[in-house]
Amino acid sequence: MLDNLFGNLQKQQEELQQKLAEILVEAESGDGAVTVKAGADLHIENIKMDASKLDLSDQEQVEDLLVVAVNRALDLAKQRAAAETSKLLGGLLPPGMGDFIKP
Repeated sequence: MLDNLFGNLQKQQEELQQKLAEILVEAESGDGAVTVKAGADLHIENIKMDASKLDLSDQEQVEDLLVVAVNRALDLAKQRAAAETSKLLGGLLPPGMGDFIKP
């Protein structure tokens, strides 16, 4: 019985990781000067910079905008991951117990 339970949990964990990799969020900084797309599995999918909104000669500004956009994207990704994990765990718990794990 325990083997079946743990096997099922491992399968659901793998499915959750695959689903998180498919969920993408996007964040920006500098009024769209830098845009970062990240997966809910906390990988950076893409970074775009709009040169018309940046002073590329100001390296410190560009670096700061990159850091801000990446951190915002990762924060959003963590929120989405927590929500998806909560859904999964809520389905595994007995009725009424899912309220204890809401993000």
